Amino acid sequence: MFNYNNKTFKPVSGSQNSETTQETLFLYQQEDNVLTSTYWGGNIRQGHLIGLVAKNGCIDMRYHQINTDGKLMTGTCFSKPELLPNGKIRLHETWQWTSGDCSKGHSILEEI
Repeated sequence: MFNYNNKTFKPVSGSQNSETTQETLFLYQQEDNVLTSTYWGGNIRQGHLIGLVAKNGCIDMRYHQINTDGKLMTGTCFSKPELLPNGKIRLHETWQWTSGDCSKGHSILEEI
């Protein structure tokens, strides 16, 4: 099972409708199969996510954030992990806004 506790991730690619940038940092915490994160940077003033980690390391999560325009945004995300040769984790994410235009997107985050 993947363990995300005390790991930091940043986006390396994403859909155009994403608010994250390469300046966004995600600090993950995990207890048992419960995952939480605080994130900030780039277009995001403050964000939080909560999710469940499956035995294969996949994460089913919900998120909310306030962007630099002062708007509250919410969404859902499914992340599939990939273990890189250097031992770091890459997350392949499929997500959808549940606010705003409710559009969908894809992102890749990597452990730093």
